Amino acid sequence: MLTCFIRYEIDPFRKDDFATYARNWGEAIPRCGADLIGYFGPHEGSATTAYGAYNIESLAAYEAYRARLAADPLGRENYEFARRERFILKEDRIFLKNVSLPHGKE
Repeated sequence: MLTCFIRYEIDPFRKDDFATYARNWGEAIPRCGADLIGYFGPHEGSATTAYGAYNIESLAAYEAYRARLAADPLGRENYEFARRERFILKEDRIFLKNVSLPHGKE
């Protein structure tokens, strides 16, 4: 299992747009096959940093998932919304493996 962490740099005056974007992914991502952990927007501290995180079985599964997401009506609409409104200034994606499992097992 891999976890995809997405770090966003967002326009601090467009946090509501990012929240709409995040809620849309809250519907589309699970429907297209990834296990959404969540999207996290600024609250205290940095007003420009946000995160998204989800689990996916493998990089091969990720490629199939991305194709489904691009074909999904809400997925397409959300990509277009972000492109048109430009509230995301930068996006970085990394895939990490949880190497501390199992937690707390003796």
